[in-house]
Amino acid sequence: MKCLAVLTAGLLLAAPLAAAQISTWQSDPSHSEVDFTIRHLSVSDVHGHFGDVDAVIHYDPAHVSKTTVQATIGVDTVTTGEDGRDDEIKSDDFFGVDEYPKATFVSTEVSKNGDGMWVKGNLSLHGITKPVVLDVRGPGKTAAGADGKPGFVFLATTTLDRLTFNIGSTFPAAIVGDQVQLVIHLTAVRE
Repeated sequence: MKCLAVLTAGLLLAAPLAAAQISTWQSDPSHSEVDFTIRHLSVSDVHGHFGDVDAVIHYDPAHVSKTTVQATIGVDTVTTGEDGRDDEIKSDDFFGVDEYPKATFVSTEVSKNGDGMWVKGNLSLHGITKPVVLDVRGPGKTAAGADGKPGFVFLATTTLDRLTFNIGSTFPAAIVGDQVQLVIHLTAVRE
């Protein structure tokens, strides 16, 4: 009976320690962005990026499967370095930022992938929600932020089919490629 009491007490004490393994990380807006590349006129690539990335990561290094990610990306911040093209991308022909200014990502499963992780989740973009898989490298340690809090760096990649999200559906692949390559640069500081 005494052994059972000691075991129960040990389990009760271990539960808070296990919960303590999960830490919360908030994206640093000045060091986080989503870059994209898409084929243009079947011969060249157009590069651009989205700023205004707001992500919260609940990270458990001991049990990566308990990690969760939620992110919001300001689609209305899209820039390619050419104002006329940016205006067209923001229009109803593509992103329709007046109606859909943000995209959101919510993880559904996280698993180990060598030194990184696979992060599966639902991406809501242009009023449509579809599953995507992010190939994440990291966390890589970085210097402490201005407030002295530790920081992590994550790099994630994926490829999306723009037509799946009804983006630019009136434009054939010969003009605007169907596949969009995304590279997500995220620096996060501990809460």
